[in-house]
Amino acid sequence: MKRHFFSGIQPSGRLHIGNYLGAIKQWTGLQDEYEPIFGIVDYHAITAPYDPNEMPTRILDAAAAYLAAGVDPDKSILMVQSSVSEHTELAWIFNCQTSMGRLSRIPTFKEKVRQTPGEVGMGLFDYPVLMAADILLYKSHIVPVGEDQVPHLEFTREIARKFNATFGEIFPEPAEVLGTGAKVMGLDGENKMSKSLDNCIYLDDSFEDIGKKIGSAKTDPARKRRDDPGDPDVCNIYSYHKIFSTPEEIEHCAQGCRSAGIGCVECKKIVVAHIEETVGPLREKRTELLANPDTIRDILVAGSDRAQKIASETMAEVKSRMGLTFG
Repeated sequence: MKRHFFSGIQPSGRLHIGNYLGAIKQWTGLQDEYEPIFGIVDYHAITAPYDPNEMPTRILDAAAAYLAAGVDPDKSILMVQSSVSEHTELAWIFNCQTSMGRLSRIPTFKEKVRQTPGEVGMGLFDYPVLMAADILLYKSHIVPVGEDQVPHLEFTREIARKFNATFGEIFPEPAEVLGTGAKVMGLDGENKMSKSLDNCIYLDDSFEDIGKKIGSAKTDPARKRRDDPGDPDVCNIYSYHKIFSTPEEIEHCAQGCRSAGIGCVECKKIVVAHIEETVGPLREKRTELLANPDTIRDILVAGSDRAQKIASETMAEVKSRMGLTFG
């Protein structure tokens, strides 16, 4: 039997090519070795203000994006967190094993306090505990994460160690699997792609949208005119070439930039065509899926049922070890 791992995705908006290349493409590549559980973590999403009327659509959008990106319901479980009550049940048990001081030292929480002092709610404070429950509920031995999530996973391992030492061995201490995919810079040329910074090419952007965004993206700031030589190593468009273009095109653009043999417009047209080769099929598949929302709902219901069976077995074991077996 294949082992599980859990990876949570928030229904919080559109996915961009950085999400896909840096993470999702890598994670879906593990489907032959593991039976992944991809959770649409709507309980995590409610830690920030949201419109309840939009949440069902956001869940469907997230599911469609991940199905289009390669999540195979025959190999993986695609589920909705709020449909499996054991997530919050185990989180409460872990809360009783966790000190407030430890939670307050987690870097992402400290950053939130810095950004919005006095406005951070208990949901954000307790976010790592629910995340630990998400992971350990399925006895994940590995967890694919970005580098910014490594402190959360170390906290998860601490929770597992403390529970095991107190009540007996149940939970593995999951190891992080860092994405080996491309790190995609934003269109501003200064930051990684980020929805909050609005510097993204989204997986549902049209070919025209991609062209407009690349057309206005930063290049070598020292190159003002077509006949000015440039430095491709400081040009953001060249960083996209290194991800999307052929070796011959990469060399052609590098030499053409340094010698002023080609201009930025020509260079951008080449990379737009290659980005479309990646985004186009994903966009078309997502559109096809969203045209049949009942099919997506059926996948989520079936996946949540499968996840719930695994989760209930874990919780029965947890309660037995803790003496919570009355009745």
